[in-house]
Amino acid sequence: MAPEVNMPDHSSDFPSLEKSTPKLNKAFIDTAPADRKDGISVGEIDAIKASLNKLAEEIADNQHTPYDSLLIAQSNKLVFESYFSLGRVNLPHPQASATKAYTALAIGRAIELGYLTMADLDKPVISFLKELDRKQLIEGADRITLDHVLSMRSGIRIEEDKLRAILKNPKQLKGQKLVQTYLSHSKPITSESQTYLYQSSDPRIAMLVLDAVVPGSANDFIKNELLEKMGINIYHWSENVSGVPEGAWGAMMTSRNMIKWGNLVINKGKWNSRQLIPEAFIAKATGKVAVPTADDFDYTNFSYGYFFWRTNMHVGNKKYVAKFGWGGGGQYVIAIEDLDLIIAITGRGDDEKTLDLIEKRILPAFALST
Repeated sequence: MAPEVNMPDHSSDFPSLEKSTPKLNKAFIDTAPADRKDGISVGEIDAIKASLNKLAEEIADNQHTPYDSLLIAQSNKLVFESYFSLGRVNLPHPQASATKAYTALAIGRAIELGYLTMADLDKPVISFLKELDRKQLIEGADRITLDHVLSMRSGIRIEEDKLRAILKNPKQLKGQKLVQTYLSHSKPITSESQTYLYQSSDPRIAMLVLDAVVPGSANDFIKNELLEKMGINIYHWSENVSGVPEGAWGAMMTSRNMIKWGNLVINKGKWNSRQLIPEAFIAKATGKVAVPTADDFDYTNFSYGYFFWRTNMHVGNKKYVAKFGWGGGGQYVIAIEDLDLIIAITGRGDDEKTLDLIEKRILPAFALST
C-alpha cells in the first residue's frame, strides 16, 4: 500500500502536517498503482517497468536530486507511482511556482464560464479593476493587458529594496490596493519595458482580475468551479497580503492531483469529456508567448506561455515537446502530447538536473516501447 499520513479530516493544517511528517524508512515503488477511487484511472506497463524500477531505486539510494515523489500516467491511466523521503499519497506537497500554472488555468475556467472572453486577454487589466484610483497610476499603466501579466511581460519595474519596503505595510495592500501599489510605484510602462521578467507582481495581478470578474471570491471560484470538478479536495492554497489566493506560489497538491492537472492540459481542457477550460486557452497557455531570460539559468531552448513553460526533448532523432508547470525545488507537472504522457514530480533540492533526467531516463522508456 502506498504510504499515507494520518489525516482526521480535510481541515487539517497541511503546512504544519507536512513539516511534522517523518521520512520514509523505505521507498514505495509501484508499477501497478492501486485504484483509490479518486478519479484517476490506473494501468500497468509491464514492458518497461524494469527500467522505471531501476530509476526509482537510484532515487531512493540518493543517486539523484532529492525527490519526494515520481508519478507517471499514460493514456489517462496512472501507470507508475513512487514515494520517497517525505512523500505520501494523501499529503499535499508544496508546489512553489507551479502554483502559477494553476492560476492560469483558473483564468481559463473563468473564460469557459463566460466571466471573461478570449478577447479580454488583450484588454488592459485596469479595465477589470474598478477600485483603482487612476489618477495615481504611473504613465503607461493602461498598456498592461491580461495577456501581458499571464506571460510575465507586464513591464512593471520596481527596485527590490523599494518593493520590500512597500510590501511590509499590509494595511495598504488589501484587495485591489495591491495592484494600485504596483502601478503607483513602478517606473513608467513602455514597449521597451514590456519584455519578460519573472516576478510575483504579474500572477498576483492575474489573480486579482479573476477575483474581480467572478461571482463571489476567487477562492470560492477556484474551489467550486475547478478543484471540485476534478475531485481535488485535499489541498492547500495560501492567501496573499491582498486577501485573495496567492497567484505566484503557495499551493499544496498531492502528487496524484498533480497528475489530474496534467491530464486537464493534455486533454485540451477537458475533464472526463467535459470542457472545463477552452481548448483555445490551453493552446495559448502552453504555447510560445514570451522568451524567458535570466542571468543564472540558460533558457536558450525554453519558451513561456501563460505561466507554463515549454521545451523540446529528444530521443534519438525524434523531438518531443514538453509543456509544464514548474516550481522551485523540483515541482513539475509535465505534459508530453506525442506520447500521451503526464509526469508529476515533487522534490526538495536543486532541480536543474530533473529535465535532463526525464529526457535521458524516462522519455526513452516510453518512446521506444510505442
